[in-house]
Amino acid sequence: MNSATSPLLLLLSTLTPTAAFAATPPPSQLELQYFDLRGAAETSRILLAVTQQPYTDTRFAIDPSTFQSQSFLEAKQNGSLKMNLNRAPVLLTPEGQTIGQSKAIERYIAKKFGLMGKTPEEEAIIDCIAEHCRDVRDAARAKGFSQFNKQKTEEEKASARKEWFETDMPEMLRKIDEAVRETGRESGDGRYFFAFGSSTSYADVAIWAMLRDCLEGDREDTKKASEGCAVLNKIADGVESLEGVRKWLEERPVTMF
Repeated sequence: MNSATSPLLLLLSTLTPTAAFAATPPPSQLELQYFDLRGAAETSRILLAVTQQPYTDTRFAIDPSTFQSQSFLEAKQNGSLKMNLNRAPVLLTPEGQTIGQSKAIERYIAKKFGLMGKTPEEEAIIDCIAEHCRDVRDAARAKGFSQFNKQKTEEEKASARKEWFETDMPEMLRKIDEAVRETGRESGDGRYFFAFGSSTSYADVAIWAMLRDCLEGDREDTKKASEGCAVLNKIADGVESLEGVRKWLEERPVTMF
């Protein structure tokens, strides 16, 4: 062993993997790490677009023939994804923190950039509406008609899909529409409707994601299911019309889903 390097090697040998990873310099701006998909990270990207915040959009490339991602495997191996239990997404902050769980990331971004109200009560109402939207997505997933579900026959999935879009989803959306009529208000010029308060919040973005950020094959059925929900649709249209969001939707990478 070289005597000149042995102290350094001895020091490195005492570092745990976590300590070695913590020594990695933090990014100069927020860095969102996720697959090259919309998926569980797109609501966070929209929140950042609403507030026009600069960030690094790090994407793990996926091999379309195998659905494997070498860069994702490397991130797991080097400890980058520990805070999300070796899953994606994670958000790295300039303060050196790594945040896991997509909903925690969304709330962090919303609160940091003024989209979660000004008081604990306002934050709770905004979060409540966002959770209603999550209930809709969870209910759709539980219905089991996804193309990736191998536990049901195609006939069973077609039946479940029909019931979801024609009965279950319209009823859930109607209830959310009624609730938001109680908590929200129209802008002075009548162009926008806000789910809570007098400006865009996390709740509005959650509604946009529920109605607009869907698979291409579900887009028309989602539109039909929400036909009776004028307030929800006006909120989603308003989010889409914001300068930062409009620019992001025009320029974002085209992905499988």
